[in-house]
Amino acid sequence: MHTVLTRGNATVAYSLSVLACLTFSCFLSTVFLDYRTDANINTVRVLVKNVPDYGASREKHDLGFITFDLETNLTSIFNWNVKQLFLYLTAEYKTPTNQLNQVVLWDKIILRGENAVLDFKNMNTKYYFWDDGNGLKDNRNVTLSLSWNIIPNAGLLPSVQSTGKHTFKFPTEYSASSI
Repeated sequence: MHTVLTRGNATVAYSLSVLACLTFSCFLSTVFLDYRTDANINTVRVLVKNVPDYGASREKHDLGFITFDLETNLTSIFNWNVKQLFLYLTAEYKTPTNQLNQVVLWDKIILRGENAVLDFKNMNTKYYFWDDGNGLKDNRNVTLSLSWNIIPNAGLLPSVQSTGKHTFKFPTEYSASSI
């Protein structure tokens, strides 16, 4: 005869093995899905100022101000294994001192069950668009792109970039107006 502890141990071990197999099967059912979708991004207003950066030094650095439109439908991304999406809008550009600059300008978390159709007009950036020098003025190749991290119930944490991008240029002169 087996004791109660031995029987309990066998029951718990078997249950955990079955749950692990079910979780792995659930992961396999969504791992090969394509989570990309199109996003329409447009800049409405673009300004650049040369202001002192009091956080690092007293030197003047470029600070960009943009307002943007964003339109996308993310409802097709949600399935039973997607718990939430972490969206972020990045600006990517090149300067003489750095070959690749990436700045996160805006982000948003969308939970399952929330409205996943985004139609924003004249949105301000959530974070400052600082350059570590003077690389924004007259920069003619700044690309905005929308990306998202998928937080699943089980499985990998994929990072996906939308198929739509928007390229714009900063003015050739610094703005003197207040924002």
